[in-house]
Amino acid sequence: MDIFEVMVIGGGMAGLCAALQEARAGAKTLLVEKNGLCGGTATVAGINFPGLFDAWGRQIIAGIGWELITRTLQETGQALPEQFLNPDSNRQHWRHQVRINALLFAALADEGLLEAGVDCRYHTMLATLQHQREGWTAGLCGKDGLYEVQSKMVIDCSGDANATVIAGYETRQPETTQPGTLSVIVNNYDCEKLDLALIAANFAAAAARGEVEYCDIGWGKTFTGGFLRAHGSNSNHIAGSNAADSSGKTKLEIAGRRSIRRLYRFLKSQPGLENLELQMVAGECGVRESRTIVGEATVSAEDYLAGRKYADAICNAFYQIDLHDADEGLIHRTLAPGVVPTVPLRALIPKQSQDFLAAGRILSSDRLANSALRVQAVCMATGQAAGAAAALAAGSSCQPGAVPLPELHALLRRHQAIVP
Repeated sequence: MDIFEVMVIGGGMAGLCAALQEARAGAKTLLVEKNGLCGGTATVAGINFPGLFDAWGRQIIAGIGWELITRTLQETGQALPEQFLNPDSNRQHWRHQVRINALLFAALADEGLLEAGVDCRYHTMLATLQHQREGWTAGLCGKDGLYEVQSKMVIDCSGDANATVIAGYETRQPETTQPGTLSVIVNNYDCEKLDLALIAANFAAAAARGEVEYCDIGWGKTFTGGFLRAHGSNSNHIAGSNAADSSGKTKLEIAGRRSIRRLYRFLKSQPGLENLELQMVAGECGVRESRTIVGEATVSAEDYLAGRKYADAICNAFYQIDLHDADEGLIHRTLAPGVVPTVPLRALIPKQSQDFLAAGRILSSDRLANSALRVQAVCMATGQAAGAAAALAAGSSCQPGAVPLPELHALLRRHQAIVP
């Protein structure tokens, strides 16, 4: 049986940074990922514009995630957004997102993981977790069947708190979750030559006949033309299913493809769009919300908006409250000028847990706070922090919450993270 010091479940932005941090700190690390590549939402779900790394004219998140972002930009010769570090443009938060080439990012992630000595198990999922005196015994399911490994520490970076549930710790799951998105890129038309008013009228008629739905083409109940101007991208709402488990995620995927097909049929029938092509459809739906852990501390919307500086803060965060609603569209609350929220270590530790951490969008937070904390830069930062805490805890045979904060902060800073 293979034995590790730290096992990371999920290789999205949080899990990738967690695994790299642990391994670079000297811990023998296993990374378990259900897909064939790392990067999660950025590489598999088509949301290849991570953010936000800066706020009010200064960089507030860096570290291992930022290293991978900048290496990808160097590879392609791209520049940072011109709004980056501009203190006057944070009201237009989306302009600070950094667009990356997803394939090159995934390749650089592979390279970094192998260089650090991480044991990567792609196309593998967690089946069982049993805690014992020496740590965890995990049952994994790979293409060749079930097998077991041991690890002193576990970090849940699954995005859906799957490992937390399997371990038997408490989670928080809303009755209705935010809709997901199946990203699509469309091309082979000239938007300047389209009669958007006519297409909008035709769309309304088609919606009345039940042929399309407004969520197929946007986040509200009107046809704005934004989908066609942007040539698609992160532009639809796929609602009605919680993707926390395989059954719910399956329903979401089927609903997403059904939505794209409805829209494709409609658009191809419109003047100027007869030759429209689907250039790219993401491999899976991007999920905004499913489950979170119930941690030793919970970040509330009030604390987030106030920019509370926790005594055990391990990273900054920056994004507006951004709750997507299937009926109302978007619910926004912006941060006041100068406010930069933080995330406490205790929000990464499930209540009454042992040898266990969580990172990414599943960190302990209420719905409104989580709608801001779920974004990729914060996932990277919390993943790196969890990885550092796990490596130190494994090396000292203590619980993650008992790791001295000065040591944790020092390790993070040695790997270029920005600590509040």
